[in-house]
Amino acid sequence: MSLQHFIPVRQSERGSREQVAGSAGVRRVNETGLTLVELIVTVSILTILAMAAFPLVRFQVKRQRERELRYDLWMMRDAIDKYKDAADRGAFQTKVESQNYPPDLDTLVNGVDVQGKKLKFLRKIPIDPMTNNTDWGMRSMQDDPDSDSYGGQSVFDVYSKSQGTGLDGTKYSTW
Repeated sequence: MSLQHFIPVRQSERGSREQVAGSAGVRRVNETGLTLVELIVTVSILTILAMAAFPLVRFQVKRQRERELRYDLWMMRDAIDKYKDAADRGAFQTKVESQNYPPDLDTLVNGVDVQGKKLKFLRKIPIDPMTNNTDWGMRSMQDDPDSDSYGGQSVFDVYSKSQGTGLDGTKYSTW
């Protein structure tokens, strides 16, 4: 073997080959890879970008939960209205003091008998996305509009029992 196989060479700017030697011995000029400084800078930049994206993701999750809360409230209120409409038309009998509103949310799910058929208004009681349970606040016609205690006569309205505040600054319990 010739000596050229052991001595590294590099292409010069003019295209000629020249040997490279350093103080620690012979080294290759065309080695690829990252230095420690490049790696630290890259990781730092990625960390800063991830930290900037985290609040956006957190707000997106909160916005999605608020959207679910609005939909669940709309769905239950719509079921209450349909129950009242059917009772007002005389499809079934209700208690006089209930003013044709359902006695509880379970009645909307279990349904009422109408001429031998079950008339259901709600598939299931949805889970409150803010409290992660099916325990909703309820108001009857006899309760104050802003009351957070339920009189138990009938279900006129539902609300979330969450004490949190929405992105718009209002309490979830007032939605």
